[in-house]
Amino acid sequence: MGPELDKQVCYALYSTSSQVTQAYRSLLEPLKLTYPQFVVMMALWENDNVTVTELAKTVGLSKSTMTPLLKRLEVLGYITREFELGSERQKNVALTALGKSIASDAEIVAEKALCATNLSNEEAKQLISLCKKVQQALV
Repeated sequence: MGPELDKQVCYALYSTSSQVTQAYRSLLEPLKLTYPQFVVMMALWENDNVTVTELAKTVGLSKSTMTPLLKRLEVLGYITREFELGSERQKNVALTALGKSIASDAEIVAEKALCATNLSNEEAKQLISLCKKVQQALV
């Protein structure tokens, strides 16, 4: 009766995401980051000094979710938030020297997290590709 749980793509993604996020928790502790904060930092390491709106779109979070997250990153000294020149509403987010300096530590975290999954680099690429395919289909 009804769909079988272990045959649902949605459940496989949901449960796996939860376990991966959990695995990151202890790895991110030394950097004082939560997983969502880590995602934001990764986006900034790729593209620094962006508006909150751009950053929210990149990481797939709402602006209202971003505000407390960014405040915490600012308190940690990893980012600054300043009003965009000529705008009293739009803020730009930029990495500080400290925020840039932890990028190499974050690389190690990402490598350890990948190792914990027991996926090869090729399998990881395939999984990422499939996830992107699902995302694009659902947009």
